[in-house]
Amino acid sequence: MRKTLALASLSLGIAFVNTIWSAVAQVPIPLPVPINPQIQLPVTPSTPEIQPPLKPVNLGTDCTPQYACLGWDEQILGQKGKPGDRQALLAAIDNSLRYLEKDKAIAVYQNYLVPGITRDRVRRSLVRFRQLVVSAKSPAQLQAAVRREFVFYKSVGNDGKGTVKFTAYYEPVYTASRVKTSVYKYPLYRLPPDLDRWAKPHPTRMELEGKDGLLGNKSPLHGLEMLWFRDRLDAYMVHIQGSAQIQLTNGKKTSIGYAGGTDYPWTSIGKELAKDGKLPLEGLTMPRLISYFRQQPQELSNYLPRWERFVFFKETGGTQASGSLNVPVTPERSIATDKSLMPPGALALIYNSFPYPTKSGRLESRTVSRYVLDQDTGSAIKGPGRVDYFMGSGKLAGDRAGISGGNGSLYYLLLKE
Repeated sequence: MRKTLALASLSLGIAFVNTIWSAVAQVPIPLPVPINPQIQLPVTPSTPEIQPPLKPVNLGTDCTPQYACLGWDEQILGQKGKPGDRQALLAAIDNSLRYLEKDKAIAVYQNYLVPGITRDRVRRSLVRFRQLVVSAKSPAQLQAAVRREFVFYKSVGNDGKGTVKFTAYYEPVYTASRVKTSVYKYPLYRLPPDLDRWAKPHPTRMELEGKDGLLGNKSPLHGLEMLWFRDRLDAYMVHIQGSAQIQLTNGKKTSIGYAGGTDYPWTSIGKELAKDGKLPLEGLTMPRLISYFRQQPQELSNYLPRWERFVFFKETGGTQASGSLNVPVTPERSIATDKSLMPPGALALIYNSFPYPTKSGRLESRTVSRYVLDQDTGSAIKGPGRVDYFMGSGKLAGDRAGISGGNGSLYYLLLKE
């Protein structure tokens, strides 16, 4: 789904979508003392020492009160009459296990940069955790077993102290037409078959679809139109999310997923609006951003082209959204991280606040521990201090994703050697 699953759901540019790069410590090398005052010896350039993104931490086995400690995940078994998502978590684990058997996973883990984290250890950890989830009778029992049997590797975060910035993303549901009409006129495009041979720099979003998104038969992509939307913002949001469930105007349903994209970095439209004084950066959420463009649609032509990257899609026939590992992503059990740093497919534990619906229909923030699988990535998710949390599909998932954020912690769980 996002590059595959696209970018952060807040990525139209909310205030807290920041690209955070891993810390690089410079190793000072003293200058040589000149032998002859008239002749200066060359100085050897310093070599950056890349800090490992994960470090083992000792949590101990005693923790009180248990419900406030890492690893207490009441969502697995459910509570107060609400069903749990144990089967969904087990399915997510199985998806990661399938990935780890692939040649790509074997190749990735041969060069993984954190000592002690190997593909075999990640696989054995998942198998054992799966057994514990199946047999768990309570959150406390699972928590105790995990803290007893696993080593917690903590992300160094964006500050070297473990601070991780969280966002959330989701799979939207939109209405679209297979044919262009006077109403449905904003297209999504299939992947050009010769994209890998395009000269760089690639054409920009403006050059491919025009300032107003209606370049039509003058576009280099003419003939590759796949679906047509009635609202340009909807089409743009699909670019952001990287996948969507589609309700067709003929009454049928389908789904689309990420197929490729042009070679440009992420640009936060929200930050662009704030920079121009159109919206305050503080407290800028996805719902507020969408509301702004709904009320002032003429601004779409001014701001959407500033994200120069263009995304292409393929039909996925109504199948479940998948992540960058080419396995399905599971609502509230899959995360996206920087795959150049974090172990793909591995078991992780996140600690952060997320919005949850109350009986009255309001969204209320609650701090939770969640066992998750690292199964996705995104072009806005860079460095050890960024996590994007998959909320699922549809309006409620979008509402929750749009106001998710804040700082938390990220841990990877590996069986003790």
